[in-house]
Amino acid sequence: MMKFKSKGEPLDDNGMDKVCSTLGVSESKIWAILTVETRGFGFFSDRSPQILFERHIFHKLTNGMYDEGNADISHKRPGGYKGGPKEYSRLKKAIKLDQDAALKSASWGIGQVMGFNHDVAGFPTVKALVQGMVKNENEQLLAMAHFIKGNNLAGALHRNNWVAFARGYNGSGFKKNEYDTRLAAAHAKYKIILPDLTLRSSQAALQYLGYEPGPIDGLRGRRTRSAIIQFQAQSGLAETGELDQETENTLMKTAFAD
Repeated sequence: MMKFKSKGEPLDDNGMDKVCSTLGVSESKIWAILTVETRGFGFFSDRSPQILFERHIFHKLTNGMYDEGNADISHKRPGGYKGGPKEYSRLKKAIKLDQDAALKSASWGIGQVMGFNHDVAGFPTVKALVQGMVKNENEQLLAMAHFIKGNNLAGALHRNNWVAFARGYNGSGFKKNEYDTRLAAAHAKYKIILPDLTLRSSQAALQYLGYEPGPIDGLRGRRTRSAIIQFQAQSGLAETGELDQETENTLMKTAFAD
């Protein structure tokens, strides 16, 4: 059985630099995409990659041979979602029937790249893609960047053509959710100030340790401050609510120690 959990390491500067280089765009554009087009963070609280299992894809890839008695994982129409980490129970059930088709039928990581898109996402096999998604957010975001580049959407980013990007990324119905407008607004916001990757990593660590820092977004807020204070109190540190060096070091060691 494949392993779907590791340390759940969040995006770092090296990962962001590689993605920006791959697409030839500024960091503000990457953050705009992360804010509007993704789930914000690539892992569930239990450190398994974010997934969503698509039963209609499994049905298609297996020619419907498992439909009978398995409507939760194999059906001609989308549905059957359990949400969150519970999606893994559906995935594992499908794996017992056809591992390759099952892995290809789930969307993975922060960019929710479908398993059947492994090739354009930069992986020779779907198993290699999954291993990358499990490893860290750097791999997850790079897969999304390769998917964007492979689908000829990088040019739209270069030109700030959010309509073309949203259409290519979301399909013809992109206007329904105003993806183009939201992308342009997010880009304008991040051109002024970028999220703090160090703070974002700390938010991830706090979440893994059972605190509730709010969104893993690299932005300071009341819930993050409260979670930091709780961690400081339980770690014998000064309860400042600030992510000082001692707090950061202790937090990272506690959350990501070998």
